Amino acid sequence: MSKPVVMYTTKLCGYCRAAKKLLDGKGVEYQIIAVDFDSEKRAEMMQRSGRRTVPQIFIGDQHVGGFDDLSELESDGKLDGMLAG
Repeated sequence: MSKPVVMYTTKLCGYCRAAKKLLDGKGVEYQIIAVDFDSEKRAEMMQRSGRRTVPQIFIGDQHVGGFDDLSELESDGKLDGMLAG
């Protein structure tokens, strides 16, 4: 069983779409939290991640970062291990 994945996103974010595509290609299920028009969820994202930009991705309780960070984990062969726990 894999760790839960949560991604804070907006609808017009190209990096968000790229992150979803990467995770979809691996068959990973994830929860999307849209912060477009939800100031409370955006504040939650900023408090959890320390960042203002989207996407912000969490695997379990660990903050991964944005798409570039997720992609780097995949390139380095570390993403599958993080997902598996």
